[in-house]
Amino acid sequence: MKKHKGMRPQDVVILLNIIAQNSEFWNHLTLSYELHISQSEVSESLHRSAFAGLINNEKKSVHRLSLLEFLIHGLKYVFPVKPGPVVRGVPTAHSVGSLAEIIKYASDVYVWPDEAGTVRGQAIEPLYSSVPKAVKQNIRLHELLALVDAIRVGRAREQNIAAEELTRLIKIV
Repeated sequence: MKKHKGMRPQDVVILLNIIAQNSEFWNHLTLSYELHISQSEVSESLHRSAFAGLINNEKKSVHRLSLLEFLIHGLKYVFPVKPGPVVRGVPTAHSVGSLAEIIKYASDVYVWPDEAGTVRGQAIEPLYSSVPKAVKQNIRLHELLALVDAIRVGRAREQNIAAEELTRLIKIV
């Protein structure tokens, strides 16, 4: 058995993509294609997630409550982020989805840097480099990852609202 060396940021992206698909009919190839991550990295990620108890041993069913607990209570400590310079990119955190409707800040806009992006805002390093490209094809994944970023970078109010929204989406998606 391979030695477990801890979770990596792409593990969260892969697990959230599985949830966003809301289907039992996914495989390594589709995850690799949709997320622009190599098949070998997808396979390694699923092994790490199974070892951590975030997906079942057959690597087919995400343990949603365990993942939710990790996202809400641990992610900001394991994969912290600080806003960077103003750049063009894809909106994230409270600048997109359900949080954008609830929290309205004219000056605080966060984006994942992307040359083809349509919004200017403070740069937030995505959990994985291919996230800006992947979310353009998956609105549900975009919202889930934006909520995760709100927990990673937000103030207490944004974190609480994001946790509530994430809980609602992960339980019903």
